[in-house]
Amino acid sequence: MELFTQLFGDLLAFVYHCFDRIVIYGYLSGLSRPEQVVHFFRHVVGVPVVSKEVLSQRTTDYQAWVEAFARNHRLPIEWAEKGVRKEDHVVPWQRRIARKRAYGVYYIFKSMEQGPTFRVSVPKYPTKDPHHRILAPQRSRFTHYYFYIRDETLGPMVIRVASFFPFQTTYYLNGHSFIEQELNRARIGFRKTDNAFLAVADVAALQAAADKLSPQIIRKRLDYWTLILGPKFSAKERSQLNLSRFYAIAQIEYCRNFIFKRNFPIHKLFERSCEFGLWRLTADKIAEIFGARLNRTMRGKLATVIDRIEHGHHVFRAYFKHAFLKQYEKFATFLRNELVSNNLADFHLKKGLDHLDAVRERFQTITGRFAGFQAQWLNVHVDFPLLQRLGLPITIGAVRYPGIKIHDPRVIRLLEVLLHGGSQVGGWTAKQIHHAVFTTFHLSDSTYGLNQLRYDLRKLKAHGLLQRDGSCYAYRLTPKGVQVALLFLFFHKRLCGPLANSRFHHCPDIHHKPASKLEAAYHRADKAIQQIVDLLAA
Repeated sequence: MELFTQLFGDLLAFVYHCFDRIVIYGYLSGLSRPEQVVHFFRHVVGVPVVSKEVLSQRTTDYQAWVEAFARNHRLPIEWAEKGVRKEDHVVPWQRRIARKRAYGVYYIFKSMEQGPTFRVSVPKYPTKDPHHRILAPQRSRFTHYYFYIRDETLGPMVIRVASFFPFQTTYYLNGHSFIEQELNRARIGFRKTDNAFLAVADVAALQAAADKLSPQIIRKRLDYWTLILGPKFSAKERSQLNLSRFYAIAQIEYCRNFIFKRNFPIHKLFERSCEFGLWRLTADKIAEIFGARLNRTMRGKLATVIDRIEHGHHVFRAYFKHAFLKQYEKFATFLRNELVSNNLADFHLKKGLDHLDAVRERFQTITGRFAGFQAQWLNVHVDFPLLQRLGLPITIGAVRYPGIKIHDPRVIRLLEVLLHGGSQVGGWTAKQIHHAVFTTFHLSDSTYGLNQLRYDLRKLKAHGLLQRDGSCYAYRLTPKGVQVALLFLFFHKRLCGPLANSRFHHCPDIHHKPASKLEAAYHRADKAIQQIVDLLAA
C-alpha cells in the first residue's frame, strides 16, 4: 500500500478506506426456531392449536399496521415494478427530505419475494396431544416491505421486513453515508459525488469518521428502527418471551479510494492494471493476497475476469471462494479497490455484528496487499535518470571511472554472460568470465583481452552493478546490476534488433496505388523517412 502512494504521490490528492455497503440480517432470538414459535402461541398467547390461520393472522395484523402507518404519515406506499431499480425510483423523495433537513421514513415499497417461513402440518400418526402440530422451516413467496429511511446517524438506509413468521429483517447500510453525517456534524467541508468523497477540507477527519463506525453505533440505530417499524408484540408477550434481535453480517464491502488531482491518469492506470491483473494475477498470487494457502482441497473460485456492468464501466474482479476483489474507475474522478464478501467464513471470521472490527482489520490487510502487488506491476516504466547516471563518470577516492553507455557492445556482451551464464553460486573469477565471453561471441584474445575485461569489471563495480567476494576474487551481479542488465539486454534484443531487422526486410512498393487514404498516408510518411535516412547517409 505504501508503495502505491509513493509511486503516484504527485498525482494523488488523498487516499481513504472505509466500509461501503453492509447488509445485515436481523433474527428474532426468541422466535427463530419452530419449538420457540409453538411455545409462544400455546403458552404465551394462549392459542391451543398452532395452525396456518393463526400464523396468517399475525401477518394480516402487521400488513394492516403498515398501511395505517403510511396513511397517517402521508408516505407513498407502492408495489415494486419489475425492471425498475428501487434506489433510482426513490431519489426525488430522498432529495426532498434532505432539503428539509428532516429524518425518518420517506418511502415504502411492497415486494413479493422469497423468505424463511414455517410450514404447519398435522402428524401422520395420532399423538397423545390432539392439538399437536408439526412446524418445519421452509422458504416461500410472501410480501416484504422496504422502508427507505434517512437516519440522523447512519444517513440514508433501507430496512426490509418480512411480513410472515419469523419476521426476518434485512438492513442495507452504507459507510459513506455515515461519514457524511459525521463530517456535517463536525462542520468540515467536503464534496461528495454518488458514493465517494472527491474533496475534503481535512483528510485526517475523513479517515477518523470512517474508523468511527462501530457495532455499538449500528446496533443502537437498528434497534430503534426495528422497534418502530417491525412487527408489534404486546407488553405481556415481550415480558414473558424476552424478545430481542440478533444481527449477523450477510454481505460486506470494504473499499480503498484513490482520489487523483487530475482525471487524465485514472483511465490509463486502470487499463494497465487490468492487463497486468489478467496475465500476472495467477491462482497462487490470489491466494497470497487473500492470506490463504493454496491446496487441492480448496473449494470455490480462483479466477480473474473483466466485467462490463450496466453503466458502461469495466470492472476487474479477482475471485476467491465466495469473495472477490474488484477494481474500477468511476466518472473519471477516482479509482477504487473494493473487497466484497458474501460469507465471512472464507476468512475464518464470525458473522456476528460484534466482530465488525475484526472484519475491518482483515479487509484492510487484504486490500493493502492488493494495492502493493499492483504498485509492483505498475512500477515498470524506464528509469531514464538511471540511464543518465550510469552514462556519467564517477569518482571514488582519487580514481575516476568512466560512465557506462547503453550502446557499448563490450558492456552488452559482458552483462549477457554475467546474467545468463552464472552457473556457480559463489560467482565467477575474471579468467572464467573472460573465457565465457570470447567463446560465446567467437572473439579472440587480441580483440578482447583479459586486461580489457578487468577494466570493464572495475567500471561495473564502481557503479554498483557488480560485487566481489574478496576471499576468492569471484564476481557476481548485485540486485541493481541484474535490473540494469535486463534493461540493457531488453533494449537491444527487443527494441533495437527488431527495428533494425525490419529496416532491411520491408520496403513498400512505390508502384502500388493504395485505395485507402490512411494507407496512402503511411506510404508518404515512409518515403519521407527514407529520404531523411539517405541524406544522413550521404
